[in-house]
Amino acid sequence: MIADTSIVLASRSARRETLLKNAGIPFEVFFPDASEELEEDESATSACTRLAERKAESVACRCPQNLVLGADTVVCLEDQILGKPASQVGAADMLDRLSGRKHRVVTGVSLQHRDAVFYHSWYTVTDVYFKRLSDADIQRYLSEVYTLDKAGAYAIQEKGDMLVDEIDGLRSNVIGLPIEEVVACLQKNGYVNAGQQ
Repeated sequence: MIADTSIVLASRSARRETLLKNAGIPFEVFFPDASEELEEDESATSACTRLAERKAESVACRCPQNLVLGADTVVCLEDQILGKPASQVGAADMLDRLSGRKHRVVTGVSLQHRDAVFYHSWYTVTDVYFKRLSDADIQRYLSEVYTLDKAGAYAIQEKGDMLVDEIDGLRSNVIGLPIEEVVACLQKNGYVNAGQQ
């Protein structure tokens, strides 16, 4: 049981903070000290789970009395992981490649509590179907949304209707954290504050 412990979010993501706040989960933020480098020929599911665990571990060793939440999200087109674009040109190229196609957003989640000897990790997949985008559509999106800090060069919560036709799976997962699954896991394991507002 992990009841009555405060959560520490091991992330620099404002989007994950917002999802936790909206779910009514009290938390603190500690920035993880962990490399986000991908390994050669690593699958999306393996990469995001490993990186989520690494982020959580880097903070859990500093906060052994707290439940630590780590997460990592990747965008995958066929078998290729799309990272954050390095430039506007790179962002436009990514959106052009995603145009009219299905891609997958995969988020790895890791919950760790050293003192309670609690470790649980999983990943969640959401299929995202893009509209067919013209060059003008892409440039208009890039003029309205800052994309250089976003995997796949887009954010569904920021004018996502300009790009996305439909999704199959959790929208929160595309934002960066499958909050419904996180809340369910916390409640199942006795975290009394999970989802209570």
